[in-house]
Amino acid sequence: MSHQHDHAGHSHAGHTHAPADFGKAFLIGIALNTAFVVIEFVFGVLSNSMALIADAGHNLSDVLGLVVAWIGGMLARRPPSQRFTYGLKGAPILAALFNAVLLLVAVGAIAWEAAQRLFAPAPVAEMTVAIVAGIGVVINTVTALLFMSGRKGDLNVRGAFLHMAADAAVSAGVVAAALVIMLTGWFWLDPAISLVIVAVIVWGTWGLLRESLALSLAAVPSGIAPDDVRAYLAALPGVTQVHDLHIWAMSTTETAMTAHLVMPQGHPGDAALAGIVHELEHRFGIVHPTLQIELGDAETCALEPDSTV
Repeated sequence: MSHQHDHAGHSHAGHTHAPADFGKAFLIGIALNTAFVVIEFVFGVLSNSMALIADAGHNLSDVLGLVVAWIGGMLARRPPSQRFTYGLKGAPILAALFNAVLLLVAVGAIAWEAAQRLFAPAPVAEMTVAIVAGIGVVINTVTALLFMSGRKGDLNVRGAFLHMAADAAVSAGVVAAALVIMLTGWFWLDPAISLVIVAVIVWGTWGLLRESLALSLAAVPSGIAPDDVRAYLAALPGVTQVHDLHIWAMSTTETAMTAHLVMPQGHPGDAALAGIVHELEHRFGIVHPTLQIELGDAETCALEPDSTV
């Protein structure tokens, strides 16, 4: 069986596989939110507000999440080694998965305490709650904006953006609840808002958990249809069969692919392969393809059946 690997997909002229550097944004977000966690927790205790304390706990988990995401982003930029031949590009995937799990654990504790408070409401200092939560709206909005530009192309950055955007919305809800309590005296609204916070976090985190878990298991990234990739390769001039097609995420921003192309007339030439590599990136966002050319004039490739890995 004759074969040849295409390495043109590993080095494009004028193209870099390095993920965008959001290190400064992470550091600013970590500093702002750490300061706010301290302020929110202290005033939550002083004002006897479960909503503020719950939000402080949530923000603390976000600080930890930002730290993990920042570390994951830095690790992804490290060069390959003899042991980690792809470098540590998968670190942001693990960071996103850790963030999702961390948030779900945190909301369990918040929900438990809020449920107890709901059946035994306690007075709160409404104005203090409104002011502190208002500060939270500003800080979380500013932090979310730092990650807005990268939220679509990087799962790790998207996790940070979703956390901050949800926090801004939750803090706005706490402000509204505090104002309503001032007008009505309905103290049960404070723990009720805590439960709303829990619902918002779970809703925003579930997709992150599902996608990061899938990518950690080498799933095809969302947005890429394997059948479309196979159809494109099968329609190439000289290709009679495509098999052993695998597509997976090397990181939260880079997708890899391998495939065997049966071409009885032989290798199409480096220029043709370079064109295929360009199209795979342009059409599907696959930046690291490896193609094996087979003549098909010997025994059947052992990896030909789709059920074989």
